[in-house]
Amino acid sequence: MKISTNRPNYPKRNLDRAAMAAVTDANVSPAMLEQLFDHLPETAFFLKDTEGRYRAVNQSLVERCGLRSKRDLIGRHVCDIFPSLLAERYASQDRSVVQSGRPIIDRLELHWYARRRPDWCLTTKLPVRNAEGEITGVIGISRDIRAPGDRSKIPTSLLPTLEQLEEDLSQTPASLARTAGLSPVRFARLIRRIFRLTPGQLITQTRLGRASEMLRNGHASIIEVAQASGFSDQSAFTRTFRAATGVTPTQFRKEPTEPGS
Repeated sequence: MKISTNRPNYPKRNLDRAAMAAVTDANVSPAMLEQLFDHLPETAFFLKDTEGRYRAVNQSLVERCGLRSKRDLIGRHVCDIFPSLLAERYASQDRSVVQSGRPIIDRLELHWYARRRPDWCLTTKLPVRNAEGEITGVIGISRDIRAPGDRSKIPTSLLPTLEQLEEDLSQTPASLARTAGLSPVRFARLIRRIFRLTPGQLITQTRLGRASEMLRNGHASIIEVAQASGFSDQSAFTRTFRAATGVTPTQFRKEPTEPGS
């Protein structure tokens, strides 16, 4: 098995060091990768063939899908597991990687968990190639990330900056850096160390978290949700929301998207 990133400067630092070492070793079997990722409870791991069928998964993905064992996933397609709106997003990503050979790196996405509220992940998908260089599947991970409201392990000096973001969602990376009293570069490094996100991703996550909560629990119009979530207009809100969730705000409001629904 050969994992291809199709770009020479692939940022290995964005993945767990041990996991990346295993992923890039052509002699590592799917079973060994599966065993490795079983020890990363906040990371879902999967290996799929070119048709999108699961060949290997870790226990975190099994639990995320609300299933009991890996046998419930192996050989099945996302369309057999997830609601149609989610399944089509995942399948579209897989097709893109297989057809283009280009990886998806640290895409910020809103995911749904069995018996849990929606939560945020960074998803990475890479093409798998055989010895002849032909793409034979997709390998990937989806890492849980801490929400800004989680105050554990956040420096006290940073709390006023995060509170400012939660109170005023029109903030920019530059304005948050000023509030923190740091240069943009140092601020970006601090945010990445704590949340494993860029400041821009943190802002987007916070905005869309507010928006999804309003869409689930209220009756505000889409434009009102957009404005309350810090977006300049409804079109920008809809584009950003769909990129992160795979559905429009209207679809999100109308249809349940929990696994198994």
